[in-house]
Amino acid sequence: MQPIVYPGFSFRIKEENSLEFIFDEIRKKWVRLTPEEWVRQNFIQYLLQTKKYPASVIAIEKEIKLGDLKKRCDIVVYKESKPWMIIECKEQGVALSDAAVQQILRYNITLDVCILVITNGENTHAVTVSENGMTGLNVLPQWS
Repeated sequence: MQPIVYPGFSFRIKEENSLEFIFDEIRKKWVRLTPEEWVRQNFIQYLLQTKKYPASVIAIEKEIKLGDLKKRCDIVVYKESKPWMIIECKEQGVALSDAAVQQILRYNITLDVCILVITNGENTHAVTVSENGMTGLNVLPQWS
């Protein structure tokens, strides 16, 4: 996939009790600023500003059930009121390993989306999913 150029954005960041927090524009709340959260917030801005996805179609840390287990998807994008894309974020410097691929594939058992994305902020891989299997994407689609 082509490298993603993140748009400039003035993130709201604060410190409390020696911990940093970032304001999540989608969830409308302060969340702990971890390396993974930094990647997630930048990717969200990429979807909003560059790809023109409306904020109303993006869910953050969407809870799903896998058998008896409760899991959380980093980002789920909806289209026509159905899950359409899952984005799994890893912190920068963490390899996008087979474990990350297996994780997002498990999430897709429940959500059954058309597009799967894994990113560590530096590298991003995306595939479309169909009855015929998976096909790599060179770029993420614009919202239309």
